[in-house]
Amino acid sequence: MDKLTRRQALEGIIVLPAFAGLLAATTTIAEAKGSKSQFKYQDHPSGGHKCSGCRFYHAGSGGSGTCDVVAGSISANGWCTAYAAR
Repeated sequence: MDKLTRRQALEGIIVLPAFAGLLAATTTIAEAKGSKSQFKYQDHPSGGHKCSGCRFYHAGSGGSGTCDVVAGSISANGWCTAYAAR
């Protein structure tokens, strides 16, 4: 059997945790999104703020779209607590 060199041991100490961190950081967009109830989503505007004016909203067809923060179909006229103006 070959002996483990100090260099190999140090590389293992540095590389393995870094690799584990990369694996843990591969969360998909769907896993990172929260529920509508978590962000108090509603299908109507709040104080003139609505999803269509939010930086996280992406328009789709038929007046609905998707959100980077909230999971599911999102109304362009909806609103939630994650609202951030464009």
